[in-house]
Parts: sequence; C-alpha cells; structure tokens
Amino acid sequence: MAALGAILAVLSGCLSASENSGAAGHALHESSSATTSAPLPSPPPSPPPPAVANQLPGMPPVSDASNVYSDAGAGMLSAAAQAARPLVYVPHNSGDVWVIDPATFQVVDRFPAGREVQHVVPSWDLQTLYATDDIGNTITPIDPVTGEPSARIPVDDPYNMYFTPDGAAAISVAEARRQLVFYDPHTWQEQSRLDLPDCAGVDHADFTPDGRTAVFSCEFAGRVAVVDVPSRTVVRMIDMPVRHTHMGPQDVKLAPDGSRFYVADSDQGSVWVLDGAATQVIGELPTGPGAHGLYLSRDAGQMYVTNRRDDSISVLDARTGAPITKWTLPGPSSPDMGGVTADGSQLWLSGRYNSEVYVISTADGSLIARIAVAKGPHGLCVWPQPGRYSLGHTGVTR
Repeated sequence: MAALGAILAVLSGCLSASENSGAAGHALHESSSATTSAPLPSPPPSPPPPAVANQLPGMPPVSDASNVYSDAGAGMLSAAAQAARPLVYVPHNSGDVWVIDPATFQVVDRFPAGREVQHVVPSWDLQTLYATDDIGNTITPIDPVTGEPSARIPVDDPYNMYFTPDGAAAISVAEARRQLVFYDPHTWQEQSRLDLPDCAGVDHADFTPDGRTAVFSCEFAGRVAVVDVPSRTVVRMIDMPVRHTHMGPQDVKLAPDGSRFYVADSDQGSVWVLDGAATQVIGELPTGPGAHGLYLSRDAGQMYVTNRRDDSISVLDARTGAPITKWTLPGPSSPDMGGVTADGSQLWLSGRYNSEVYVISTADGSLIARIAVAKGPHGLCVWPQPGRYSLGHTGVTR
C-alpha cells in the first residue's frame, strides 16, 4: 500500500506538470498570435507631384511638374488613340500621303492631299489627323480609325500646324506670310492673325508647362519668336549667338521639367539652349551638321536629335542636354522628321533627300528597316501616340 501510494503521488505530479505545461503553451500560442496579427503602422503618404502654377485656363492640368510628358508614357493611350488603326503617314512634297503598316513595313495605301504636303498633324483631341498643304492652302482630314482621307478644308499657308494647349485654337504656321493664323479647330473659321515681320521662316514651336508662352523658330532669321498665348502677341525676339539665315533654327522642344527649351540649328550643327522662361540663350550642344528634328523617348529621359546632313542621330539627356551616344545610319541618308512608337521601341524618320523612311531601334540605334517611298518625304506621323492631347506638329503630346 505504501508503494502504491508513492506511485499515485508520482503520477499525480506528472499529470499536474503536463496540465501546467499545456496551459503555458496555450498562453504562449495566444501571445504569439496576438503579436503577428497586430496591424503594422501605415507608411507615411507619398507627397503629391509638384504642380505648375497659373496654368492656361482650359488646358488639362499638368500631372507632374517634374515631367510634363508624364501622361504620354509608353502605352498610355487615350480612348481615341486606342480606337486608331496603327499606321505611319508619310507626306511628300509631291502632294501625296503614303501609308505604311508598322507591323510589316509595307506601303499599304497612298492618296493625294494637295499640291505640296509638309506634315501630318494630330488634332488637339486626338480624333483627327491633318495633312498640311502650304502651297494649295488646304488641310486634308484623315480618320485615324480607318486611315481614310476626307474633303480638304481651306486654311491659309499651313506649312506647319499647332494647337493652343487649351484646345481653343489651331495655329497655321504660315511660313510664307510670316504670320500665325488662328482658327476655330472645329469650324475652321479664322479667329485672328499675328504678324511676325522679324521671323522669316517661322516653322516649329513648343509651349511652356503652364501653356501661356510659346517659342517659334525663325529658320531664315537666325532667331526665335516668343509669343504670349492668351493675348496672342509677341513678347520678344531672341537672336541665336550665331545667326544662320539659310537653314537656321529648326525644331523646338521643352525639357521634361520645363527648365529649358532646346532649339535645333541646322547650319550650326548644334542645339541651342534657352532658359525655361524663354528670355535668353544659355548654352549650345554640338550634335552634327543638319541638326533638325527633336524627339523624346517615352520615359522622357532621352532626346533624339536628327542630324540631316550627317547620317546620324544624337542621343542627349533630355533634362541636362548631356551627350549619351550617337547613332550612325548607313549612308547616304537624311534623317529628318517623324516620331517614336507608342511602346517607345522604335524611332521612325523620313529620309528627306533620299526618298525613304528609316525605322530605328531605340534600344541600340540599329537600323531595323529602310522603306522606299516617293521623292521629298517630310513630316512623318506615327499613329497612335500616347498622351491626353496634342500640341500638333508630327505628334507633340502631353
């Protein structure tokens, strides 16, 4: 009996220890569960992108002042652009527009659009393309959904065409008249004219981030004209440090952060740099003979400069202008005007003096295709393009 009592005592102690261990383990499990399920503190909210002050009323607000092209990144197609048939439109000095399928690099259509067609220009609302004929004084609307042209519209000397950032006016860049002619972009009734007597060869343009100021190049005067958009008046003329009057200032492009304007100068073989307020020239970026077209990569990190008399394309940092690399095309070639594809992988350019079109890889500058077209291809337009609206030319979108 004494031995049996001792055994029971031992068993009782073991059972008590087991119960206590289980209770302690259960308490530990509950404590661990409570710890892992407790909500983590929320990270602080990201600061909103910097804003642009005093924007032109009616223009789409700038989403990010550090990159005015932030809404025109790769694949950022509006509903109107998504509905478009992917095509490349090549205007010719003969008056014809040739149409290329970008998937096959084959010419799939051609149609007359005037006497001497200079550029194919996307409308502000991205719903129409216009082939501009400055000799015949007309524009030909093209439906980007079908690629088909319709009846021509009378417009005075539309060598080039832009739209005010609020979409209220189309601007015929009347090179021969030394004028900007403002039209209602829906009815095509003339609104007003701005004389530019000191701007021979008025040609290309771009706008400040707030949409209130435009810079127009004066190719045959070696200067640029700075225009106040709301009042449609000339603010100032800025002479380039070297004034070329044969093939001087060409394309104009705003840096992504709005800190500077770039102005290609063909005869100088360089890109002039203006301050962001367009008050003075602050620098020069040598690129190559025939510097002409300025195009941005889809992330707005790089700027492509077409050197029309150098068989080359200079690649610069779009914010600082620092040289990155230079792509050389198999000569003879004359890279002129065009655009970057919606996904950013290709740069399409007309070969102005060689009756051809170039397709270039933006990854390494290699020539993907060389497509024969008619004589005098000029302001080529790749469509569709990302962005909320078009400022004109061959597809300056933001």
